[in-house]
Amino acid sequence: MACSQLIMYVSCFWVSLIHTTFTTWSLHYHYPTIRLVYLVPSDDPHLSECVPAAYMRRGYLTDFHGSAGMAVVTMDKAYLWTDSRYFNEASLRLDSQHFDLMKQGQPKVPTIPKFLSDLATSHYKEKSKPLKVGMDAYVHSASFAQDLNEAFEEAAKDMEGGANGGATTIAEIDTLDGKSNMVDSIWEGRPALPKNPFRVQPMEYAGMAVTEKVFKIRSDMKEKKATLTVFSALDDVAYLFNLRCMGDIETCPVGIAYATISHDAVTLYCDEEKVASAEVSEHLKAADVTVQPYQNIVSDIISHLSPNVGDKVWLDNSRSNYALSRVVPKPSLIDAQNPVTPMKACKNAAEMEGMRRAHIVDGAAMAHFMAWLENAILVEKRTVSEVEIDEVLTGFRAKQPGFKEVSFPTIAGVGPNGAIVHYRAAEDSDLLKHLDDKTPILIDSGGQYEYGTTDVTRTWHFGKDGGGSKFRDLYTRVLKGNIG
Repeated sequence: MACSQLIMYVSCFWVSLIHTTFTTWSLHYHYPTIRLVYLVPSDDPHLSECVPAAYMRRGYLTDFHGSAGMAVVTMDKAYLWTDSRYFNEASLRLDSQHFDLMKQGQPKVPTIPKFLSDLATSHYKEKSKPLKVGMDAYVHSASFAQDLNEAFEEAAKDMEGGANGGATTIAEIDTLDGKSNMVDSIWEGRPALPKNPFRVQPMEYAGMAVTEKVFKIRSDMKEKKATLTVFSALDDVAYLFNLRCMGDIETCPVGIAYATISHDAVTLYCDEEKVASAEVSEHLKAADVTVQPYQNIVSDIISHLSPNVGDKVWLDNSRSNYALSRVVPKPSLIDAQNPVTPMKACKNAAEMEGMRRAHIVDGAAMAHFMAWLENAILVEKRTVSEVEIDEVLTGFRAKQPGFKEVSFPTIAGVGPNGAIVHYRAAEDSDLLKHLDDKTPILIDSGGQYEYGTTDVTRTWHFGKDGGGSKFRDLYTRVLKGNIG
């Protein structure tokens, strides 16, 4: 239903859509500009792999909820690109009446830039007008927008009659500034943006003070001749300020925020409710961190550049959204890996100890779970649903000191469900299966602890003869092949 609405939205004029019932609606025309293509990615403004529910626009539109993929909606058709991890799931979830599945990396499947540049070429030849490609600048990476523009320019050069060196504009990115995201306009009951509070990550686990991190970053900035560094990835912000959050993104201990560092200021951009607690407020004050409204990030970048043309902004285009990058003129942009990335990669003593501790307590939880599961199948001789397995395993983890939540939704796949990447069991699902001693199970799970994160994958088959021994033999051969 959502896709058919958006196709109408794209193929007609820019519209505001009001539902009257689940299956009928009325359209009210607002703008005369025709939108021929609209892109709906998986991302939030921080390009997170896992996103808050409010940003699951592609999932709402397509009913495919894998962590990677982009929907492309044209006047008369819609497409979904995703990678090989999700070919199976996407095939099951997509409505084939509305969507064509584009399997990335497969023969004869173009990349999105190639697909759109070919579409733009056909459109220009037919109408002598540029193709309008609509996107929300806040949920696309700056590097993706650059790839699109380069593809359009290359296609213009190759187009018949483009002997003028590609000066012909065959497509234009329209970021629809001042208008809401098109999916939001048809998404009834869209979840609210999260505002869960930050908590301080203690020094015994962080191992390095905020002031030390800022000093190191400023030293790197001097080498790069940068006057401002922008951090938009949520894990970068969490690491930089020694802050964690629970609830903004399911199973991820990060909060919605941006950050900037100049040579005389450190700024955290977030909702004020996130820093309302006295502990967090004092923690930030001690590190000389200023808190600004979340939406001020773009205007502050512009303000930083306006007084002095010699100022330069260090911003990693691959980890920053297009809305941030496009306000920085090319001569003022330092597009390079930001300084927090290598800092996160080199763990200090406290972080390494936290990792070891997390795996010790998580190992204890797994041992308890394995004993319970073996007893249920071989002693009680009952079947166990994938949902029960998930709940019991989480329960054992919850008993461990410092446990916060699982580190990702548990994957408990019995039999063929083990082949579904990122499979998630649900009581009301037609796919739900029960484990017995005749079928294998794959369990991929982990825990978020105050001091570290775990991710453990194991495969079991409790049958002692017949299918069980054959499965173990095949599994071992594949394992040896991978090791070799």
